[in-house]
Amino acid sequence: MTNVLQGEQIGKRFRELDAFLIAHQTLWRPRPFTHRLLPWEPEHAELATWLRSRSLENAEAAHNQPYSLQAPAPFTQLAAQSAALSVLGDLPSVARGALPTRMNTDVPGRKQQQIQAFAASLNFQREPRHWLDWCAGKGHLGRHLAHGGQALTCLENDSQLVDAGAQLSRRMGISAHHLQQDVLAANAIDRIYPRHTPVALHACGDLHVQLMRLTADVGCTQLAIAPCCYNRTRATAYQPLSSQGKASALRLSLEDLSLPLSETVTAGARVRRQRDQSMARRLAFDVLQRDLRSVDEYLPTPSLPVSWLNKPFVDYCRDLAALKHLPAVGQQDWKTLEHAGWQRLAEVRNLELVRGLFRRPLELWLVLDGAGYLQDRDYSVQLGTFCTTDITPRNLMLLAERQQGEIKPPPCG
Repeated sequence: MTNVLQGEQIGKRFRELDAFLIAHQTLWRPRPFTHRLLPWEPEHAELATWLRSRSLENAEAAHNQPYSLQAPAPFTQLAAQSAALSVLGDLPSVARGALPTRMNTDVPGRKQQQIQAFAASLNFQREPRHWLDWCAGKGHLGRHLAHGGQALTCLENDSQLVDAGAQLSRRMGISAHHLQQDVLAANAIDRIYPRHTPVALHACGDLHVQLMRLTADVGCTQLAIAPCCYNRTRATAYQPLSSQGKASALRLSLEDLSLPLSETVTAGARVRRQRDQSMARRLAFDVLQRDLRSVDEYLPTPSLPVSWLNKPFVDYCRDLAALKHLPAVGQQDWKTLEHAGWQRLAEVRNLELVRGLFRRPLELWLVLDGAGYLQDRDYSVQLGTFCTTDITPRNLMLLAERQQGEIKPPPCG
């Protein structure tokens, strides 16, 4: 379990990450997409000039591996710090019997890999008796875990997924209760019992936070979570969970919470072209709208259907200006403006490499805050990875377990 965090290591790493993120927040908070000049550029002019001179292809090549980029100071120094603070080992695997082929019915290939890796990392001290699949969808994870004969309850809010999951379980001979439940509702606690072992593979934001709280309140002795989409919360800003998180001076906006999710994953050429064209057009429109409004600041625009990319560039800009109730566009040098959008895209992607150094540290900070909360509630916690990033970039996993006995109340504050 080399580099799997547990015990006092959790608090120590949290404090180290906390200091790192606070010290360098002027580098990772501002988004190049919304700033024509980033606040840190005057101080680090050589780095900014170097990044702005690079091509879009250069940026793409370094995007998922910014640590290896040989850039001017302070980039390489920050990269070394970030890499050291982000070191995390794989959770130990537990041997599980081979699944019947039918168990993979209706499971997409990538999801199947994630489920297999998640299940192999559930190395609890005591054998679970009753799995609780949280935000279960069709219950693929739960069936994978319960195929050996344990009891299974699947909670899902979408009634169509509940029905489809129940049909799959019956077809595969798995005894499972598929229940429709809004897990954020007040009555969700009524679905959880101390005998349950709750599991959640990529429950987003509030969904995995709710599971940690209810699991601790009810007194379940085991829990496994792979968190995801930290920005999906009903709160207007991040609400720290642990005593250490609440004591931190770091305050995170919803925009900050999206940083860990900003790396790209494998996508087809058509999807990448559409993504690039959409961003280049938005950046070109940003140049236009600043001129039309005589205000040098970013103007948020709504998500647009992919069909907008089929419009001529002129119509795209005019229609978006009308949508935002801007002054009449008038005649423009459309070719130069469109080229400016692509140039800005190259600059933005390269400048984003600085923020990329803080993606994993911020994600670890967030997950360690959850780990600290579970420790506050008297759980022994392990934090490690359950798969490689090519299977899913959201590969962090919390395993929590405690001795049966008195339930520790939530901390004050």
